[in-house]
Amino acid sequence: MMHIYESAEDYLEAILMLQEKNGHVRSIDVANMLNFSKPSVSIAMKKLRENGYVETDANGLLTLTPEGLEIAARVYERHRVLSDLLMALGVSAETARADACRIEHDLSDETWEKIKQHAQDHLDSSAPGAHGIP
Repeated sequence: MMHIYESAEDYLEAILMLQEKNGHVRSIDVANMLNFSKPSVSIAMKKLRENGYVETDANGLLTLTPEGLEIAARVYERHRVLSDLLMALGVSAETARADACRIEHDLSDETWEKIKQHAQDHLDSSAPGAHGIP
């Protein structure tokens, strides 16, 4: 898998999250969610399309390609697990989500696998904020 920039991962993750929530995604939805300007998001979507991560239909709806979905799902899983783990440690939900956003991009695969295993072994999937880590 080709290495992509953290900002591109954030865009792909946002598209996945919005797709799960709303069923469809437009550039303006991404701009609102990430607090970015519409022109910035338009430029980013153009680059993501050119690199084969996103497709746009005639109505301006964004869809992740299989490659884009793979990256988005990986980043989103890290975000959810890290958020749950930080909240289980007593970090507030808002801070846990913000910190997870910063941490999720920079972990080695080895460290990520150990964190994920620890979370699976120790987090109660019925706890508030826990997402039943598979």
